[in-house]
Amino acid sequence: MSFEFWFFFCVTVFVASIIPGPSMLLALTHGIKYGFKRTFATAFGNVAATFIQALISISGLSAILIASSTIFTIIKWIGALYLIYLGINIFLSKKTIDVVNNDREIPKISLRKMFIQAFFVAFGNPKAIVFFTALFPQFINLEESTLPQFTVLMISMCVIAFFCMLIYSYCGKKVTDLFSKRSFSGFLNKITGLSFVAAGLGILLQNNE
Repeated sequence: MSFEFWFFFCVTVFVASIIPGPSMLLALTHGIKYGFKRTFATAFGNVAATFIQALISISGLSAILIASSTIFTIIKWIGALYLIYLGINIFLSKKTIDVVNNDREIPKISLRKMFIQAFFVAFGNPKAIVFFTALFPQFINLEESTLPQFTVLMISMCVIAFFCMLIYSYCGKKVTDLFSKRSFSGFLNKITGLSFVAAGLGILLQNNE
């Protein structure tokens, strides 16, 4: 895998991870309520669930690759179309996030409970497996050993997801105020949506060469 391909994968995963979703909002809420250091447990819970989802996706893709490289290529094309579809949906979205109320007394919570909450919030999103199944084939070179490539992609994805969670938990109220503004959320949705559409179109054009 070339450095350019790996870097493009990291950028795509970062963009997908940093947009407000249930896991990031949980990290933000935990950061505000319990402090930045304690939300490492939240980030680890999210990464654990993400790792399992990615492993499920890769296991299925590996089985398909063993059965037929042609089917794997077809899935790659479908994945590119899915990225375009996802980009259009994000582009048209007008959703903002709710500001977290931090005026009341902060309750106590164990690190174990924070980990479990983050794990089930992430694992309860079946769309993540669909996204991984669409994303991974785009960065796999079938002419080289696939196991090292899958390993690099999974480790990179988990590291990025972990740090995105920490960004939300560290910035806390500032991030909340920023993303609760409709103008900023709309701008972010446009940029994110266009980046996904561009990625999908780029993959389709590359496959046509």
